[in-house]
Amino acid sequence: MKFKKTYIYILLILTALTLSVIDIFTGSSLFSIKETAQALFSEETSSIKKIIIDYRLPKIIAAIIAGASIGLCGLQMQTLFKNPLADPYILGISTGAGLGVAVFTMGISFFGVSWNFLTNLGTAGAALAGAAAITMVILYISGKFKDTLSILVFGIMISGIGSALINLLQYWAPDPALKTYVLWTMGSFSGLNIEEACTMGILALTGIILSVTNIKNLNALLMGSDYVSGLGINEKRIRKKILISSTLLAGSITAFCGPIGFLGIAIPHVCRMIFRTANHRTLVPATILAGISAMLATDIISQSCTNSGIIPINTISAILGIPVIILIIIKNNK
Repeated sequence: MKFKKTYIYILLILTALTLSVIDIFTGSSLFSIKETAQALFSEETSSIKKIIIDYRLPKIIAAIIAGASIGLCGLQMQTLFKNPLADPYILGISTGAGLGVAVFTMGISFFGVSWNFLTNLGTAGAALAGAAAITMVILYISGKFKDTLSILVFGIMISGIGSALINLLQYWAPDPALKTYVLWTMGSFSGLNIEEACTMGILALTGIILSVTNIKNLNALLMGSDYVSGLGINEKRIRKKILISSTLLAGSITAFCGPIGFLGIAIPHVCRMIFRTANHRTLVPATILAGISAMLATDIISQSCTNSGIIPINTISAILGIPVIILIIIKNNK
């Protein structure tokens, strides 16, 4: 079984590397392997080199970071809440980010104030601020309640309130601001420069490191609260570490790429079916690798399906993720 597991890991790594290379050649402009190699290894600056370095490379980095983060965040949420349909945004993290962006793009214009002076903060900063605000509330509530179900319900209620406020802002917003917000909700890896991709990577890497340190605690949570207490582990502390990690993962991706749904639910289940285990020592690296491959495939498909432009990432992630979720529901019902 150990050798089989190793072979699957190698296959996942090779798949991710192959998709990364394919993604370099995917886009509105098609380049041959020879043209790409000459442009990259040449000291001269060409249009091909500029497109690859300035546009496609940051996009691939963003897709890799997003895939690893969303899959890992979904795995933690499903374990924490013992819910197979829990996703990275179940606590309202995505809604908080969306509310931050809504206030930034639509709310200020609603009061007749120009928001040009906030351009240095940007949409990503507004989204991170919104996600952080919701997290602070959730962390406070998690210290007041003993059971995770109460936290889950509270998170859903916060998400509902946030969605209502966003709808209100959308109703009153002028057309340009509304269009900016709607485009953000569709999700995209395009438009990020290398600095933004690196900033997103630093935030997500912090969340990934926290997740890796949570592996032992996640395995303990599978056994129930009594088992955790018997080991002398503080369940509230575990819960807070998972919530902070999930916020860094989901919040950073949502801030820079927009909300990306369904794959966070599907990827951990696919890994459980492939490896036939619930051990997080196996699932954490597997989910990271599978998430990277899934997100790179999503990006490739979004650029290859039409000649008129790029299909929103959220659309492709729904098409890929929903069938898996339906199969999970059918399997659990049986």
